[in-house]
Amino acid sequence: MGKRIITVDDASTMRRLVGYTLRGVGHEVIEAEDGVDALRVLGKERVDLVITDVNMPNMDGIELVRRLRALPHFKLTPILLLTTESDPEKKRQGKEAGATGWITKPFQPDQLVAAVSKVTAS
Repeated sequence: MGKRIITVDDASTMRRLVGYTLRGVGHEVIEAEDGVDALRVLGKERVDLVITDVNMPNMDGIELVRRLRALPHFKLTPILLLTTESDPEKKRQGKEAGATGWITKPFQPDQLVAAVSKVTAS
């Protein structure tokens, strides 16, 4: 059964690519353009997984992870960081904030699908 996933990225082309990949294997995908937009959307919507970029205007992905982890219904929701960022310090910050995993862009569709299946397996 497909999962409900939000993809958060300031690049619309990346949101479309993630959405296309995940819809193709049966998931429902909603989109947000940055952390602020994601918090607004997630105030009304429930999801099984959050996939977010790290470097975005208004609120970056690491701050989004921190804020989501502070909310009771997001304490256990898997959160993947999907980013071009490869700095070990950023990875450490993401992990400390509560991110479940890290995928580097550009990604292979099979790699993304496998990561989503792994973190959403129930």
